[in-house]
Amino acid sequence: MSELPVRPKPTGGMRHVALFLENFEACEQFYTELMGMKLEWRPDPDNLYLTSGNDNLALHRANNVDMSGFQRLDHIGFIIESPEQVQAWYDYLLAHGVKMKTAPRQHRDGAHSFYCFDPDGNTVQIIYHPPIS
Repeated sequence: MSELPVRPKPTGGMRHVALFLENFEACEQFYTELMGMKLEWRPDPDNLYLTSGNDNLALHRANNVDMSGFQRLDHIGFIIESPEQVQAWYDYLLAHGVKMKTAPRQHRDGAHSFYCFDPDGNTVQIIYHPPIS
């Protein structure tokens, strides 16, 4: 019986998410104008890649993609530097008409967060999480 290989070095973290979107232009506006992400690459009119400097969010137009199934993705999260900034982001997004799922709250582990929806209905978490913020 052979031994299992040793786990490789730790990853650099999960820094890439790709989403199929029906409301492509509205989501592009949400992530760039409201969330402040920058366009990294637009290979064609149906695909673009955004970044905050240390991550990558791919937006793909849902042309000819069967979207009738249920979404398996629970949410995506943006790390914020302080609990006060969580409230500031909540106020900012709310003032821009973003639909909220929850109000800001403190978690048992000292994290602070709230959830909102992007224009395609994906849940987005804004979170201060002490170990990584």
